Formats: sequence, structure tokens, C-alpha cells
Amino acid sequence: MDQTTVIGMIGIGVMGKSIAGHLLSKGYQVHVYTRTKSKAEDLITRGAIWKDSPKEIATSANVIFTMVGYPQDVAEVYLGKEGLIAHVDRGTYLVDMTTSKPSLAKEIYEQALAKQVFALDAPVSGGDIGAREARLSIMVGGDREVFDRIKPLFELIGTHIIYQGEAGAGQHTKMCNQITIASNMIGVTEALIYAEQAGLNPKQVLQSIETGAAGSWSLSQLGPRMLKGDYDPGFYVKHFIKDMAIALEAAEEMKLTLPGLKLAKHIYDQLVALGEEESGTQVLFKHFMKINPH
Repeated sequence: MDQTTVIGMIGIGVMGKSIAGHLLSKGYQVHVYTRTKSKAEDLITRGAIWKDSPKEIATSANVIFTMVGYPQDVAEVYLGKEGLIAHVDRGTYLVDMTTSKPSLAKEIYEQALAKQVFALDAPVSGGDIGAREARLSIMVGGDREVFDRIKPLFELIGTHIIYQGEAGAGQHTKMCNQITIASNMIGVTEALIYAEQAGLNPKQVLQSIETGAAGSWSLSQLGPRMLKGDYDPGFYVKHFIKDMAIALEAAEEMKLTLPGLKLAKHIYDQLVALGEEESGTQVLFKHFMKINPH
């Protein structure tokens, strides 16, 4: 990929805005679309070109990244009558970074291939911090040669970029990531509440345990937010529930029973019932504090 590449970005949320910003800062022409134009104003001020629909992105860019909310949004953007595959030119590269269904990734790949269009599923991990600092973990499924061509662009937004296998493999890998986080979030929350109840200094406890066997991204990055009462979304509760539901569906298809994941989803479903779907996943701490009054 060279500087003549025109990049499209669909979805300017917590993650998409930073991804588009990094590509823009490296001198690429970036065309953007998102449902709420105000979310893209900062990028437009910096030189990004606004487009009014995915169809307009399809006809103006030759490498298109998407980071939207739910599988149904992915299906609409890629497979709808006004979507990307119906309108992109032959030889266009499509990279879906949304956490979505592995089966949908395979369907997009097959329909793209039929039009001689290249599709990758490339979900990411690292949250808002990883996106801002261009150190996302990127898990990629699709054809290896297509991955190799797009990798220089991935290297502008991530630091841990691994080709996982055929179409859908990126999404399956992201499910492994989310399954790990689901139970870990419960452990992080309970550990910090235990520390407070035991009369310890939770910040000092974090310093001791985050570098030992208990260490994790959630502990180091979200533990301090929990203690500050900072529940702003680096990753929304509503999106985490979506991911867990996808993982449970895929597990059922493979005849797997995942009790830890089921428990985590049940607890996060309770947070939605309490009106916390727009909060960050670390809001679990607030909920557990309420059910464990001092």
C-alpha cells in the first residue's frame, strides 16, 4: 500500500475514530462515514473527507475498514443493497474490525470473492487506550496473501498483529479473547472489593498483584478506573454482552458448555437491567459494591 491508496472508514466510535486518525496522520487520504456525522467532525477538521453512505465509501475508496456495532450492522454495511460488496470495484480490500459472528465473516468473504474483492475479518483488542496509542492486538482471518498486503496498514494502528487462518478465524480468536476477559472481569472486581473490605489500600494491592501470576490487562487498565469510580466506556457493557452472546452461540454450534462465560453474561445482563448498558465494562465494580455494603 502506498500514499495513493484511498482508505475508507465506516464507524467513527470509540475505536474507529482513533484508527482513522492514525491512518490520516500518516498521510493517507481517508474517507469517513458514520451514522452520526458529529462524531466525525474532528477527523473532518483534520482533513478526512465525509461521505454520506457506505455506498459512497464503496465508490471512492480502494481499502475500506469497518468498525460498527453489531452483526446486523455488519450484514447491512457489507451485504445490503446499498452496501459495500454491491458497489465496490473489483480488487478492493474490505477489512471488518467489528467483533462479529465467524459465520458472517465467512459469508462476507465468499460473496466478496465472487466479485473478485478481497475480504478480511480483523477484530481487535486493546480498548480505547490501545486504539489511541496505536497498539491494538489485531486477529486476522482470510487469505494469507491478502493479509500480507494489508499488514503495513495494520502496523499503523497495532503492535501485535497475527494471521490466524481462513475467513472467520479472526472472529473465532476474538471470541477466545472475550471468553477470557468475561471471567477475569469478575475476578478483578471481587479482588478489589475484597481488598477494601479487608482494610487494605487497594492501589497498593494492585501494585503487588498486577505483576504476578494474577496480572492481566483488565487488572492493570480497568482496576485503577474502578477505584476512581470512572465508568466511562473504553468498551461498552452493551457491546460486551453482544460479544458474549456470539461466543455462546458459536460454542453451542460446537457442542461446548462454557459455564464461566454463561455466568459472566448473566451478571452483565443484570447491569443492563440497571440501566448501565452505556457504561464501560468496569462498572461491574459499582454493582458489586452495592451488593456488598461496608
